[in-house]
Amino acid sequence: MRQRLRRFVRTLEREDVRSISRRYFISNGFDGALTSVGVTVGAYLSGIADGLTVFSIGIGAAIGLGTSGVWSVWEIERAEKQAELARVERAMLTDLDETRIQRQKAGARQVNALMSGIGPIIGVVLPMTPFLIEGSVLSMRAATLSSIGVAVAILFTFGAYLATISEQNWFVAGARMGMAGVLVALLNFLLPG
Repeated sequence: MRQRLRRFVRTLEREDVRSISRRYFISNGFDGALTSVGVTVGAYLSGIADGLTVFSIGIGAAIGLGTSGVWSVWEIERAEKQAELARVERAMLTDLDETRIQRQKAGARQVNALMSGIGPIIGVVLPMTPFLIEGSVLSMRAATLSSIGVAVAILFTFGAYLATISEQNWFVAGARMGMAGVLVALLNFLLPG
């Protein structure tokens, strides 16, 4: 187990792996946060009166998006890493099975798939937490607004973080990402459904 953890940490130290994992994490976390806004507003407009029911629906969405993130990236990266390995093998005129290069590519695939699955789970579960205290601390309306606020804060954080990587204005980038959550909430409130 320690050896696997060490390998995992070494894989994360590689910039090419961090870059791809970061993209998957934020992209799928973005999807998760917007999904949570849709679930939250849809549940409120549908008249669901129990916060635990809304939380359970959100957990179902998190499981679906998390599984999708892991599975799809596992298969995408499997194909991409095998294609990269085949190109290197052709260039070197040798088989690279069971080599350091092959293990690095497999490790990168595992890290990318894991980060792809974690992103949407965080993006959905955190915004759903206000519904756990609905009835005792928050009304359904307050839980809904709090949930939207948490989702927008997550989106803002993603944008601000990306701005630090690209040396942009963190507040502007955060606001741009956060506006997506506000827009989804407004569209859900305004459109018939």
